Amino acid sequence: MIRNTALTIAGSDCSGGAGIQADIKTMLANGVYAMSAITALTAQNTMGVTGIFEVTPEFLGQQLDSVFTDIVPDAVKIGMVSGTGLIEIICKKLTEYNAKNIVVDPVMVSTSGSKLISDDAIETLKNSLLGMATVITPNIPETEVLCGYEIRDAHSMEKAAKEIGDKYGCAVLCKGGHSINDANDLLYSDGRYVWFDGRRINNHNTHGTGCTLSSAIASGLAKGKSLEEAVRGAKEYISNALAANLDLGKGDGPLDHGWNVTSL
Repeated sequence: MIRNTALTIAGSDCSGGAGIQADIKTMLANGVYAMSAITALTAQNTMGVTGIFEVTPEFLGQQLDSVFTDIVPDAVKIGMVSGTGLIEIICKKLTEYNAKNIVVDPVMVSTSGSKLISDDAIETLKNSLLGMATVITPNIPETEVLCGYEIRDAHSMEKAAKEIGDKYGCAVLCKGGHSINDANDLLYSDGRYVWFDGRRINNHNTHGTGCTLSSAIASGLAKGKSLEEAVRGAKEYISNALAANLDLGKGDGPLDHGWNVTSL
């Protein structure tokens, strides 16, 4: 039996709701074999991040070599990368191995408000990694960092997505919410705008939503879906994961990544 494969390059969340742990759960639930290369260990839970311990660029490179020289991924999702050296080694290895279907979630701030990337790494992210992406998936605050101005409405979302996509040569999924609209997301790709309507679900447990969405998109691309199909399927998956109303932790809890997994 052969199964499509996906690699997540991201930080570890010891509480299991975001990062590598959320990515692996999401990829499995969406029918692909998941692999991981860890950029950092974090001490975090539903209430916040209390510590970050980066791996060295050399060790991250060894992890990527181990994956690509054995089980070649059909898609790659990149999440939290907090340092310049880590971004540089990712770019080097993805180029060396001619990686395809690259989904970049430009993680800058956690759901709880903790900063997860240095200022110099943001510049390296913009100058090196974004241009390699098939699609990037910024939320509204991240889009504002990338475009340099405030996003106030659907029109400014479209303006920013086009500017970012044209500048870096990648598709842009600008995620709504954050009081801009009713969880509607905008995909700008090949000069086209596609809006994906979303239903705002009354559930404050949203820890790891960005990680989950980008991993679900990578899973769809790994299985050969078009970008639009992959985004649509990912939106449906995450809506159901929120609607399952899992309630864990004292803060903003995790989604139910296994809502579609039959209990044993």
